[in-house]
Amino acid sequence: MADTLAAPDIAGALAWAREHIELMDARVLLRHVLQCSAARLVSHPEQRLAGPDWSVFRTLVERRAAGEPVAYLVGEREFFGRNFLVSPAVLIPRPETELLIELALARFGSRPGSRVLDLGTGSGAIAITLALELDAVDLTAVDASREALWVAMANAARLGASVSFVQGDWFAALGEERFHLIVSNPPYVAEADPHLADGDVRFEPQSALAAGPEGLDDLQIIVAEAPRHLERDGWLLLEHGYDQACAVRGLLTDAGFSEINSWADLAGIERVSGGRWPGRP
Repeated sequence: MADTLAAPDIAGALAWAREHIELMDARVLLRHVLQCSAARLVSHPEQRLAGPDWSVFRTLVERRAAGEPVAYLVGEREFFGRNFLVSPAVLIPRPETELLIELALARFGSRPGSRVLDLGTGSGAIAITLALELDAVDLTAVDASREALWVAMANAARLGASVSFVQGDWFAALGEERFHLIVSNPPYVAEADPHLADGDVRFEPQSALAAGPEGLDDLQIIVAEAPRHLERDGWLLLEHGYDQACAVRGLLTDAGFSEINSWADLAGIERVSGGRWPGRP
């Protein structure tokens, strides 16, 4: 990308960036550099950038043009109305995952004292959101990655959420603990899926994305082990791939769950499946 001697104004900086990246991305990056609102960019297009700001902005645009996710470049992403810190150690929270929150709130929003478990918490977006939205719940979040847990703990402290964080592989570190609700957005992409080499996904932790030949390995583990950690009439809610709802319902059926269902996201894709654990006869 060509360099320039003098720093441009806001309008000029955005015009230059549009030659390389999407305008929306350029605006997010410039707001990050200038620490200003979107309205400021619109209302003061004549404001000239300081030299150091112009240099930082150019570097960010170049990195975005090379494919790096905007969320990693600015260090945060909005989820359920809150901004969460993110880093390459965690997946970037996505809007479709908000369906998991909405389903949990619909079932447990009026049940104070419930114990809730988030498996594979990553940035902590699901666990922290539930801790802040549900009434007086005891929230535990698990992840195998220490680096991911550092991000999650920083988010909990930043947003004022009370969450117990545990490092471990799914249920391995939980002993005989039981919960009223277990939620998870586990890895569910087939390991040979070509999308793993496309777009933003290239920069996200592959261990949090891929799960065996069909993408079902971790979903199988969670469904098989969840009954041992669910209270009677407790619920298990799982996010999964666009074409995995039938397979996940089959796993839940085989494990003995009842009231099994799948729910569609705003795009009409069955994105979350779950069921109620009736307890052993």
